[in-house]
Amino acid sequence: MTRFSALKRSSSIPQLYMHQLAAPAFAEIDIKKSRFLGQLYPLHSRIEARERLSQIRAAHPHAVHVCWALVCAGESGLDDDGEPSGTAAKPMYNVLVHKDVINVLAVVVRYWGGIKLGAGGLTRAYGQAISEAFKMAELIAVETLADISIEVSFADESHARRTLEKYATHITDVFYGEMVQIHVSIKEKNVDDVIAELTEQLKGQVNIKK
Repeated sequence: MTRFSALKRSSSIPQLYMHQLAAPAFAEIDIKKSRFLGQLYPLHSRIEARERLSQIRAAHPHAVHVCWALVCAGESGLDDDGEPSGTAAKPMYNVLVHKDVINVLAVVVRYWGGIKLGAGGLTRAYGQAISEAFKMAELIAVETLADISIEVSFADESHARRTLEKYATHITDVFYGEMVQIHVSIKEKNVDDVIAELTEQLKGQVNIKK
């Protein structure tokens, strides 16, 4: 049975992620006759993670452990799957944090080799299996987006739209009343520049809310 243990916000989950996977990645290491299959999957929810884990368990019925760490926005978790607490999922999770990734499920399937590795050996093995998988992975940059609302007069609407186009914003809604309200999604790094440019060009006759 798949078990999900949520990580609290007070843990070391980073507040800003920089990359995500372009595609699944795999690697295998052998340590004292035990096989560790490191696997990385791009996904966006626990539901997807449960489905993927079910598929992995079905594909490896003779594995002794299927350990995992999940990093998704608001839905992170981990599971040692019977290994001593803190020796499997946590080192896997630490690799994910070090790589600054989001929307990823890290899985290590272990086949028993008959030789005990000890807590330190297990920690190194599970972390290494995921590190090796990352060597095969293609990472893509994640742009943090912000939603802002821009209120301008009818006369200034076309000018505001031209400025927004300059910064490749995505207009999500427009409302017409006494003023024109334009709701947009914009790259976080461009928010201050857009606010400054609209404020200057419209001589302060603009109301912008984040």
